[in-house]
Amino acid sequence: MDDQAWYLRTSKLALAVAIIRSKPADKSSREYTEHLAKVVSEQESTWRSKVEALETEVLQLRQKLLLSRMCSGLLETGDPSSQFQAQESSSSENTFNLLEDSGCDLSNEQRSEPSEMSQNFVESCTPTPPLPLPIVRRHCATLENPLSSHMQFLQHLLELKNLTESGSLKTDLSHFENDFSTVSHSVCQLLDGLITFYRKPKFPFSSFWTEAVDTLAGLISDCNLSNRILKKCSKKLEEFEKTLLQVILRSNHINRFQVQHHVSQSLVILGSCSLLRKSIISQLLSEVNSFTDILGTINQVQASYVTHYENIFSLFWVLEQLLQKETKEGNTSGIGPEDQEIQKFLQKHDETIFQLSDAFPLFTFYLWRLGILLNSVETVK
Repeated sequence: MDDQAWYLRTSKLALAVAIIRSKPADKSSREYTEHLAKVVSEQESTWRSKVEALETEVLQLRQKLLLSRMCSGLLETGDPSSQFQAQESSSSENTFNLLEDSGCDLSNEQRSEPSEMSQNFVESCTPTPPLPLPIVRRHCATLENPLSSHMQFLQHLLELKNLTESGSLKTDLSHFENDFSTVSHSVCQLLDGLITFYRKPKFPFSSFWTEAVDTLAGLISDCNLSNRILKKCSKKLEEFEKTLLQVILRSNHINRFQVQHHVSQSLVILGSCSLLRKSIISQLLSEVNSFTDILGTINQVQASYVTHYENIFSLFWVLEQLLQKETKEGNTSGIGPEDQEIQKFLQKHDETIFQLSDAFPLFTFYLWRLGILLNSVETVK
């Protein structure tokens, strides 16, 4: 017996002796042991909650620190006031033009010279003084949702990065590289919350969730952030994609179509990122191919497949949206016949339509449309 095993057995024996000696007279050793275990478990739960709260607070402080450092870097590398003043002037001019062309009938007493009105309007609308950075607070990101702080941070990060890539505010973000683990950690937290919600989505949906998915797609579309995010969060992203897909396919309650519509839109938003679109299309085609094989073995939709048959049309809609976007963007995600699911779909496409068209005309009609879209994607490659 090695030293570690001996110490472990000795410790267990000492603990048992201590419990026996300290137990109350009205309790057996078993009852007292169970009582102690319950107390320790409750304390552990309390400690775990405190640790999670402290970790959340630390992450939020790191988020604020990163944004603060980025803001300081922007202000050191250029004077943003000129750009913001130009933006304000442009905004005021556009607003005046809208007022001038709005079709509203102004009386002679109310009418004034355009130049005078424009000057007065600009002077009355110019804020004093402008904030250093025009960070917009989203109406959906309320403090009531624990994920809102992560989403606000990520939205502000994207806005700051957009500023660094425009006009006189160009700056090198490489010296923030060590701090970008905060970004990956925040994305993971956001993904955990999204997965938890979409596993059991509740209707009506708050627009917060759509905005969160849109923020996620925007982050991964950023060439500087995507590598860091995908390196740490790729498995969670894949889990999120599968969660959305399964919610659509497995929904069987009466009012499921409203839920499916929202989840389908979330998949389309996620697929707006070219880095994610290929994997999403592949997963969707995999489900379509599998169900096509099932329909090939039956003459009509059996009771056990009715719900699945109805749900598959939501996948068709998502596929059409993503393939149309892929064609419009010139096949930026690299979809091609080398993909196993695309190859399987196209190889059996004509034969499947001929075989199933009499029994399942609507289904084969959508298969035909998908075939056209997939071929059009390949032609622009």
